[in-house]
Amino acid sequence: MRQIDALKSPRFTQISTFARLPICESLNGVKALFIGIPFDDATTYRPGARFGPSGIRQGSRLLRPYNMYLDVYPFDDLNACDRGDVNVVPGYIDDTMEVIEKDIDEIVKSKIVPFIAGGDHSITLPILRSMAKNYGKVNVIHFDSHFDFWDSYWGKKYTHGTWLRRSIEEGLISNVIQVGIRGPQFTKDDFEDGKKLGVKSFNIREVKYSRERVISTLNSLNGPTYISLDIDVVDPAFAPGTGTPEVGGLTSFETLEMLRELKLEKIVGFDVVEVSPPYDISEITSMLAANIIYEGMSLISFNK
Repeated sequence: MRQIDALKSPRFTQISTFARLPICESLNGVKALFIGIPFDDATTYRPGARFGPSGIRQGSRLLRPYNMYLDVYPFDDLNACDRGDVNVVPGYIDDTMEVIEKDIDEIVKSKIVPFIAGGDHSITLPILRSMAKNYGKVNVIHFDSHFDFWDSYWGKKYTHGTWLRRSIEEGLISNVIQVGIRGPQFTKDDFEDGKKLGVKSFNIREVKYSRERVISTLNSLNGPTYISLDIDVVDPAFAPGTGTPEVGGLTSFETLEMLRELKLEKIVGFDVVEVSPPYDISEITSMLAANIIYEGMSLISFNK
């Protein structure tokens, strides 16, 4: 399956799929695919991430076949396609999680790597449930400005800020490393909670000033690894289109470079969440998210 040739069909034409890839009519021969999960009912501040998948598709129109940094043709190598969106159930978190898990199951059972566009970060919990069923416990690399291991919000256990704690409690994760944590916290106890849960966290200063140590730690992971990237790990100067922005984050360049430096044994899935186009400016957040997914696909192509 090939991209629409931009030299024959202008980029502003045709139906908007991720990177102008074909729609997945069959999974035969597919090694990786794009799928959207347009759900944001678990947000705790600004909504709008339900429009993330469509925004990312639109922002991906400039992606070209060849990645010169890793010297790969990811779309061709992976026979990639666009799976469309999960039919979420607006207003119903539990029901939506069941639908997500079922749809991801079909993809993972076919040994295909899903590249997922959220949606808010709650969608990662049912994805990890599917991953654990098919691979056993997985490592999680978690790029984010927030811990996301709080116990509850307003007495509710399932929000975009609790998915990581639920995943650990359910025994879905073997190791988790967080990258980019920053900003004010609810309490100093949050740091102790992270230690109790077995979470390794690198705050933004460590990422900025000890980058090699961070990359080395990430690359030390063995076994199946899932990457989850909340777009708010990027500074809002570069990614304003998100629901819970935190100042003082990574630049677009730093984010892409960190991904290019990963040397992982087996990436089994990848998501980019919390892209909220209503808060975006000139599509810069959507374009960055699309490029992040592109680099993720390139990693698999490079390391295959």
